[in-house]
Amino acid sequence: MVKSNGSTPVTEFLFSGFPQLEDGSVLLFIPLFIVYLFIVIGNLTVFFAVRMDSRLHNPMYNFISIFSFLEIWYTTATIPKMLSNLVSKQRTISMIGCLLQMYFFHSLGNSEGILLTTMAIDRYVAICNPLRYPTIMTPRLCAQLSAGSCIFGFLVLLPEIAWISTLPFCGPNQIHQIFCDFEPVLHLACTDTSMILMEDVVHAVAIIFSVLVIAISYIRIISVILSVPSAEGRWKAFSTCAAHLGVFLMFYGSVSLMYLRFSATFPPVLDTAIALMFAVLAPFFNPIIYSLRNKDMKMAIKKLLCSQKMLTSSTR
Repeated sequence: MVKSNGSTPVTEFLFSGFPQLEDGSVLLFIPLFIVYLFIVIGNLTVFFAVRMDSRLHNPMYNFISIFSFLEIWYTTATIPKMLSNLVSKQRTISMIGCLLQMYFFHSLGNSEGILLTTMAIDRYVAICNPLRYPTIMTPRLCAQLSAGSCIFGFLVLLPEIAWISTLPFCGPNQIHQIFCDFEPVLHLACTDTSMILMEDVVHAVAIIFSVLVIAISYIRIISVILSVPSAEGRWKAFSTCAAHLGVFLMFYGSVSLMYLRFSATFPPVLDTAIALMFAVLAPFFNPIIYSLRNKDMKMAIKKLLCSQKMLTSSTR
């Protein structure tokens, strides 16, 4: 642990979100490591299944593949450091490392949020304006929306991270969380922390705006689905967007618990549980939702796995 006082600038932070357990840390390490492997392998499988199956080369599955690709790096920004902290006695991170972790974690999260909003609009056009869908959601527009989601997600946080990097840190260095996040880090700054409220407001406005756009899209989608005369038609229409709706609820549900509480404080155990749900559990369930709820995706994954087995057999 780095001891610091008013005249010594802090050069690294100490995580205190995980419980201080001697043998229990290893017990936490194993399931977290397995979950991380599943997230990486599961999302890679979804990504390559979409890319290698020509039947899935349409806007909806393209967005799903990009989302799965982002999920890999989103979890890689935090989980490997969590794993190292569980087996390390120091559990520290450098100032630069902390800023980079915040930047990449939230930039990837922002990109995913924008992409989920884009996916909701895509489903709205597909179900509410099916005849115009091919002319609206062209391959060029699809590529522009995918690239724009990622570029904007990474650019929008640069001023915020640059501002945080100029703040003086000369007091306590314990981050009461399992990864570097805005509020825990800003509370350690040796300066006026009234900017934290502005940070909360900016994050809240962005989250609420995205939720409203997606909610309005799905209210309209559901109203159109309910007007379909046949039960089979209603089920087919709903099944095309059920997976996305499930991912949306999980992603923004955990995001809301994490960032729409303002001055409300939770017990440390609950705080850690919310962070794990936000950073680990939601990405864990995403490949399951997309693969199990979609017949075309299951066929594409089986085709991918069979081709890999045949390739392995032929090389022996």
